[in-house]
Amino acid sequence: MDVYEALYTTRAMRRVRKDPIPEAVQAKILDAAIRAPTGGNAQGWRFMLVDDDAMKAKLGPLYRSALTQLFDTLYKPQADAAAANPKTEESIAFQKMYRSAKHLADYFEDYPLLFFAFDQVDPTGSSIYPAIWNAMLAARAEGVGSALTSVLLFRLNEALEVLGVPADSGWRMACCVTLGYPKGRWGVAPRRPVDEVAYRNGWEQPLGMKIPKPLWP
Repeated sequence: MDVYEALYTTRAMRRVRKDPIPEAVQAKILDAAIRAPTGGNAQGWRFMLVDDDAMKAKLGPLYRSALTQLFDTLYKPQADAAAANPKTEESIAFQKMYRSAKHLADYFEDYPLLFFAFDQVDPTGSSIYPAIWNAMLAARAEGVGSALTSVLLFRLNEALEVLGVPADSGWRMACCVTLGYPKGRWGVAPRRPVDEVAYRNGWEQPLGMKIPKPLWP
């Protein structure tokens, strides 16, 4: 697969089939993860794959509870605004995002594979997130959809207990990535133009170029 195709089409794919992911594909995903840059070559990461139905059955309710907490706190102003004025562009975008996030929660146990990433003494995530992105790009190259979520941090202690991570080990859960073969089609995610979010030589200084549409394909 062309590297730009992978970069442009690796987006959150939350609607996936229950088909299992072969171990050979899982191996490629994990091996790609550990090839990422790591500060001081510390490799301070750990990864866990979860495909056990009993474990997923314990994690699912925790995830749904955490998502409810997220929308009742961090996203409450946006949720209230969307409820008050449902036809605005912002409200429509919020409701679309909410439905997608709720789908992941509602069907959490149905994802054939969960990929958990942990790090140690890396509060910035500068090593663990490149590794996670490597894993997601490798999944895309193998036709596997992925969606990164950190919602379980709202129920962190219970989640770590289910996963068997010792509470005093110093390992921090960075995120969970759901994996599965998508039901829909790959595509380029719509985003604000680069020149609206990038500057040159100073905050809010003009970038000096316009990129009105995706440069791939």
